[in-house]
Amino acid sequence: MSVDALAGHLGGLETSSVREALLELQAHYEGRGIQLVERGKRWHFETTHDLAHLLRREREQVRRLSRAATEVLAIVAYHEPVSRAEIEAIRGVQTAKGTLDVLMEAGWIKLAGRREVPGRPVIYATTPEFLDHFGLSSRRDLPGIDELKAAGLLDPVEDAYDAMQEEADTKEQNSDDVDEDADETAFADDENAESAEPSAA
Repeated sequence: MSVDALAGHLGGLETSSVREALLELQAHYEGRGIQLVERGKRWHFETTHDLAHLLRREREQVRRLSRAATEVLAIVAYHEPVSRAEIEAIRGVQTAKGTLDVLMEAGWIKLAGRREVPGRPVIYATTPEFLDHFGLSSRRDLPGIDELKAAGLLDPVEDAYDAMQEEADTKEQNSDDVDEDADETAFADDENAESAEPSAA
């Protein structure tokens, strides 16, 4: 529950008093089998990670996200709220509707309304379940550029981009060289044709 909701249930207490009490409870349960945590501005109790396996009754089926789904999830997390067209502009490729459906089925993204522009496209945002799954208190806890580079997560992307750029430059240079050779050949043929013409009597 949020601090505001708790304050309403407690007869309209000041939110500062409620937050103070929550922090005291959090300290009280620290080091025990359950803990009080805040995820996405909502407070709840959860089993500590070291004991969770003892209480789990269902066998979890691990489903790996495709590369496209991982990229879309990262874009939504860092740029939300974001439309499908904006996602495609950032990725540079079209995004299948199924990719967004998979993320919504997982409960990690949601429809967040419509952008007030012509066409009123649907916009997407992350959910509290996304924060909970990845152990984040808020989106501010997402790793920054420096952290991603330090972890080596951006280097392959940058290397691939540089390689693509170099390949494109090479192709362009080769194309220019072919055009120059063709021009020189055509010029030489013209000169040979002129020299081969019989002189007028």
